[in-house]
Amino acid sequence: MSTKPEHEIRIGSIKAAIWANETVNGKRHNVTLSRIYKAGEEWKSTDSLGRDDLLTARTVLDLAHSWMIAQTE
Repeated sequence: MSTKPEHEIRIGSIKAAIWANETVNGKRHNVTLSRIYKAGEEWKSTDSLGRDDLLTARTVLDLAHSWMIAQTE
């Protein structure tokens, strides 16, 4: 994986980072999903989601899927 995602989608505190990977079959994408939060003055992230994060995560993942499909067209 590269050091920066090729694309990011964020709604509120939920973020999908889309990573590009070159393979023998061409470029493929992977997604990491995280929740960002502020602890004191420092921004942190976690892959732990609460009940109230799930519907937002679903939307973010749907948008990430649509973006990835658009890259193959």
